[in-house]
Amino acid sequence: MATYTLKVNGKKVNVEADDDTPLLWILRDELNLVGTKFGCGIGQCGACTVHVDGEANRSCLLKASELVDHEITTIEGLAEDDDNLHPVQQAWKEVDVPQCGYCQAGQIMTASAFLKENPAPSNEEIRKAMHGNIC
Repeated sequence: MATYTLKVNGKKVNVEADDDTPLLWILRDELNLVGTKFGCGIGQCGACTVHVDGEANRSCLLKASELVDHEITTIEGLAEDDDNLHPVQQAWKEVDVPQCGYCQAGQIMTASAFLKENPAPSNEEIRKAMHGNIC
């Protein structure tokens, strides 16, 4: 095991992990950030999506050893605080999007990264960006 210093949701944290431990399990098991979900473990469902340096990435495929000096944002860190949701979270709430909620965090993280890069997308661009998310 090695100790890694990661920057998660704006805070530096030290974690002990094997070199091949996926970020998903560090977030959930070591940091108790359980909003990021396990779905498939092979990067196809999107339930484990987080931002790394502002871009959507599947945390089940990322290793701690690859993430030193990178900014990791989870669904828990997307909003400024409980009273100031990210615009995508606010829209989700206002339109009453949630179903069971399992894949919701991954969808929000994918959508927020996409909209940051493309604030006025076409319907086709939205479909393509969200294609890798279950539900």
